[in-house]
Amino acid sequence: MKAIVAVLLSVLSACALVTTPQAPPSVTHGVAAGEVTSTTALIWGRCDRAASMHVEDRISGDPTWHVAGVQIATPEHDFTTTVALAALRPATTYEYRVSCESDSAIGQSVTGNFRTAPPPEAAAPVTFAWSGDVGGQNVCRDREMGYPIFTTLAAQHADFFVALGDMIYGDDPCRATGRLGNAQIPGPSAPASDVAGYWGYWKYNREDDGLRQLLGSTATYAVWDDHEVRDDFGPADDTNTAGHHLMPAGLQAFRDYNPLAAGPLYRRIRWGSNLDLFLLDTRSFRDANSAVDDANHPKTMLGSVQREWLKAGLAASTATWKVVVTSVPITIPSGKTAAHDGWANGTGNTGFENELLDILRDAKQHGVRNQLWITTDVHFASIQHVVPFSDEPRFDFHEVSVGPLNAGVFPKLELDPTLHPSRIFVYPTIVPEKADLAQALSWFSFGQVAIDVRGRLKLDIRGYRGERLYELNLPPK
Repeated sequence: MKAIVAVLLSVLSACALVTTPQAPPSVTHGVAAGEVTSTTALIWGRCDRAASMHVEDRISGDPTWHVAGVQIATPEHDFTTTVALAALRPATTYEYRVSCESDSAIGQSVTGNFRTAPPPEAAAPVTFAWSGDVGGQNVCRDREMGYPIFTTLAAQHADFFVALGDMIYGDDPCRATGRLGNAQIPGPSAPASDVAGYWGYWKYNREDDGLRQLLGSTATYAVWDDHEVRDDFGPADDTNTAGHHLMPAGLQAFRDYNPLAAGPLYRRIRWGSNLDLFLLDTRSFRDANSAVDDANHPKTMLGSVQREWLKAGLAASTATWKVVVTSVPITIPSGKTAAHDGWANGTGNTGFENELLDILRDAKQHGVRNQLWITTDVHFASIQHVVPFSDEPRFDFHEVSVGPLNAGVFPKLELDPTLHPSRIFVYPTIVPEKADLAQALSWFSFGQVAIDVRGRLKLDIRGYRGERLYELNLPPK
């Protein structure tokens, strides 16, 4: 009997020394391609632990994958990282795959694709979509449908998508029961107060199947607005109730969860000869919203360096269309009367319209034509024809606001008269006090621009199923 016990103990001891093999690391939360130009791109991914993230690419249809690069995913950035692709062919569809490796074990890859821009001098067609505002006001991922508008956006097969701000609501928790009475997938339970808290909000939205499908099927240009940190924030107004400055943590999480290059968040993207895209950073450099905007001492939203960059870029652009991407509207007053958050002063004097007028005067002086300003932020769709200077009626452009993608809906019919805007479309005009999800879905929207080879621009505002709500055709001047 003693001999048998000794044998059993020996076997158990040997088993204790055998370690169960750990599963290979995996890619979580999908993949994304960003900052795409005619020859370069950034590929984003996240591993489930500290690991090496591998990226391979190939021209669509080519049987051979090429190693594009490897980056280390570390806990300091929540295991997210990006790999840069270079020497790409212009106007070419690329496929890529992302995998994570640790201790010689490599996990299953996740694939995506994107199309590079044409050369700057090429007269090529381009289609892009934009919108913003996801998961705000406790209008979050529906338990059955998630965020259905993203599946629709992926089906548009646009050349790129501009994620135009408030792509998380880091100050607005998502509950099990939503504002509209529907069952939701609950998210973080408290407003973010540190970088880990903001990571949680990004992960919550990136767990949506439709959003992962969209990000993996086209190029993305990410823009931040206030709810990537907190409502109406700026450097002078970014503290929480405990007095902690939130902007550094919110900015790190924004950079960690988007394919972004180092350097300023404002940048310019050229897409053939027909499109120059100017992506503004309206948050990092702004004066306090409550400060008075005086013509003799104008406030700044952009800061002097970004403002002069925009003026010089507009004046020098040879593209048919100059599209300015601003996360806050220019003719629709937003924020509070005592602390406007957008460009317009409204009935008060706390907006940023004197800086905007300086930009537009410079554009008029340099004969800049074919401008289009696109925005989100106000949670309804609206198009304004803008003639900012009565002494030059030929200097005009359109401002187009769309959204939300999936959030509260708050139509506002007031327009600031300073730039002499005339509204040509608004949707919806009235929202019942007690709406359900079915009603709200019909109000969610995105914008889509198609510029043909001759430079003719067609702008659609589309609903969450892709239905056209309005069409605007603009021949180039």
